[in-house]
Amino acid sequence: MATDIQVINWQDASAAERSAALARPVQAVSARLQAQVRDIIDRVASQGDQALLDYTAQFDGVRLASPVLPMATVAALAEQASPAVQRAIDQAYNNIRQFHLAQQPQNVQVETMPGIVCEQRFQPLERVGLYIPGGSASLPSTVLMLGIPAQIANCQERILISPPSAGGQLSPAICYAAIKCGITQVCLGGGAQAIAALALGTESITKVDKIFGPGNSYVTEAKQQVSQIAGGPAIDMPAGPSEILVIADDSAEPAFVAADLLSQAEHGPDSQVILLSPSRTLIEQVKVELSEQLAALPRQSIAQQALSASALILTRDLTEAVAISQAYAPEHLLLQFDDTDSYLPKLTNAGSIFVGHYTPESGGDYATGTNHVLPTYGFARNYSSLGLLDFYRRYTVQTVSAQGLQDLGQTLIDLAAEEQLDAHLRAVSLRLESPRMQADLAAEQLSQESRS
Repeated sequence: MATDIQVINWQDASAAERSAALARPVQAVSARLQAQVRDIIDRVASQGDQALLDYTAQFDGVRLASPVLPMATVAALAEQASPAVQRAIDQAYNNIRQFHLAQQPQNVQVETMPGIVCEQRFQPLERVGLYIPGGSASLPSTVLMLGIPAQIANCQERILISPPSAGGQLSPAICYAAIKCGITQVCLGGGAQAIAALALGTESITKVDKIFGPGNSYVTEAKQQVSQIAGGPAIDMPAGPSEILVIADDSAEPAFVAADLLSQAEHGPDSQVILLSPSRTLIEQVKVELSEQLAALPRQSIAQQALSASALILTRDLTEAVAISQAYAPEHLLLQFDDTDSYLPKLTNAGSIFVGHYTPESGGDYATGTNHVLPTYGFARNYSSLGLLDFYRRYTVQTVSAQGLQDLGQTLIDLAAEEQLDAHLRAVSLRLESPRMQADLAAEQLSQESRS
């Protein structure tokens, strides 16, 4: 099967051609999409469960009586997962849990000067919403990636929502993963309407503090819109359609490279895959492999559409490939060449990096232990991959003694005066001048003398 993927010589390409080659397929969010998402959010806000049920019937073709899947049903469905799938989920669960357990935060306490103690403390989010994309694939791996850190952080309410199957339920694999992760509520719904239900709450679904999970352009837009509502939820990141960038040279196996590119192309027609290589021979071999492997894929039509917005790019050398990758900031970055140690420190703009010929992107998607919820659209320049800390909020505490305020007071007064904030100044000076302060200072000094 021939592929529509373009081959570009970076040296011969114009600035416009270079920009077009690296442009994401759905980077530009249309005004029409924004308006559609806004209308969906408004309807869920006013009609609650009924809006969610109506949208599920409209978009998923399933008429449900309730958006909630009872936990007893979830448990029964989980038991239907095959032994092989259960073993695979168990192994993935163990690896992901082990990696995320190592990320547990520690409170910090520092005495910045005598009598002044500053602390940073961590508190798990109370209610989190976990969006699991559905549609053409069952994604128990995303349940693990979101559910495990929520479980470790001990978020009290962990609400999972995912589009229903044609039978109005969820796959046994998703249910098995949900039980493993201690999900407290399972709901049925997809797209912007599911995000709205989590953000605003309905008769059946609790309003959450933060929404996690990847999705299509409607989900991504909905997450961004609800995060701007006064009193609305936080979101993890703008995680949209999947993308992969591979840097490879003559040491790479063309079949490996092609397989990795296709592993992301099959996610959806709006995915994007890119190969950067200084080897013309490798690029030609990879293109042949893409055609041969594509023909054997059940999801070949989806992958074919993604390849049409993708590129195989011939670079001058690996150094130029690194520079292009840094500018593109891919969600997944694969390094398939031998001297990775020399280049890895220079590759910082990526959601997750896969090093070496035997590190397929599929490993990170499923079971190496890292999280597969990653920033897309180039947001890897300023967003991080999902981790345990995303399920906490941090806050500070400060405690100042009478002597501490006595020593720091003039600094506070001088800064408040400089900023012409008189109430700030008086909040300090009134304390410094108060009889209570003088008495407490004397008491503190006596206590120190007795201890010495």
